[in-house]
Amino acid sequence: MPEPNRRGSGGGRYVLRAVSAGLALLVAAGCTEDSGPDDRRRDRAATVELDKPAALADEPVHIRISGLAAGTETTVTTHATDHRGMAWSGRAVFAADADGTVDLSRDRPRTGTYRGADGMGLLWSMKPAEGDPDATWFIPRTAASYRVRLTVASGGRTLAERDLTRIWTATGVRHHDLTVSKDEVRGSLFLPPAHGPRQAPVLLLGGSEGGLADERAAALLASRGHPALALCYFGCQGRPENLAGIPLEYFAAAARLLRDQPQADPRRLAVIGVSRGSEAAQMMAQYYPGLVHDAVAYLPSRDTWDAYHPGCLSCGQGHAAWTHHGKALRLAPIPLDRVRGTVLAVGGGDDRLWPSLAAARSIAQERNATGRRHRALLYPKAGHAAASYPYLPSAVEGGGRPLGGTRAADAHAKSDSWPQVLRLLKRTAR
Repeated sequence: MPEPNRRGSGGGRYVLRAVSAGLALLVAAGCTEDSGPDDRRRDRAATVELDKPAALADEPVHIRISGLAAGTETTVTTHATDHRGMAWSGRAVFAADADGTVDLSRDRPRTGTYRGADGMGLLWSMKPAEGDPDATWFIPRTAASYRVRLTVASGGRTLAERDLTRIWTATGVRHHDLTVSKDEVRGSLFLPPAHGPRQAPVLLLGGSEGGLADERAAALLASRGHPALALCYFGCQGRPENLAGIPLEYFAAAARLLRDQPQADPRRLAVIGVSRGSEAAQMMAQYYPGLVHDAVAYLPSRDTWDAYHPGCLSCGQGHAAWTHHGKALRLAPIPLDRVRGTVLAVGGGDDRLWPSLAAARSIAQERNATGRRHRALLYPKAGHAAASYPYLPSAVEGGGRPLGGTRAADAHAKSDSWPQVLRLLKRTAR
């Protein structure tokens, strides 16, 4: 499904008008005997107004529907298709106000796949046509963009339709696959459009799932001007099969490669780590202060845990996950006093894998090399999946294990924390 790989202008208001089949029949045949003014009003064209019909996938969109009869019960739905061809949909039923409008940022749905006024609720609350939404992740077909069809209906008639294009990779962003044999690291490198200002480069680290870190997060960051590298440190070609004895020197090699990119500000490199990757992110900021400026620790641990062998929970016990200069790292807690910049920790109070909220709170009590405290963002109802960019449907179970939280709580945590991560990167890019 090729899709536009460009950003919307973000200016002015875009509209789409769609006339229902019922109205077409009335025009052709005239009003029936029992058709009153209210019935004719209900069959008028509706207007869908979007401030960003094509925008980066982490940007909110203002959706407003007008041209309805006052008080009309209106159903608004979203439809998208994932990488498997599975259909996903979100639904919300509203009552139009006295002016005949529905504003998704303002109005609370009567029923639907989400509750409360939420301008982006119809996107993150989409559910798959098959399977348990709490255990199913929405993964778009491509790393470029995906399309969401928005439909407005009332009384069984479709009044309007409009497409939203959600972009991961903006025009001009370049992508390179890095291999251990050629580049000494395995990763997916995204570089911003040429000739832009130098900004903070970002190294992304995943967790115990192994493989590449989130390539879509890297694409989004590059689309915002940050050279970004989604790294694999185990569970891929050229790297160990298990999270065991991973040297910090490997991350340092990746960070230096990223730092040396033409549009990277070499003084401002940041590491973003999720779950087990949060351990490495904290240690990189601590042990390599001349290379790493800031770290973001999503759903973090405060200590280093044992090695991890996927499929064998006991196999790594008693063995170190990380090494430095050939020596095992067993830290409780991970020290943060040599960090030049800020460690921003994001914790969930309903995290079922480990106490990430307590760890984030502990991180915020520590001071960096200049005496400033680190920071924490605390979300008491969020679980272990409340990481990275917002507005995409996500599960609250992974690998058959409950991650805690709810889809709504995790969506709130992501939509609140991600802009603060971006601000940290922009601030340090000065």
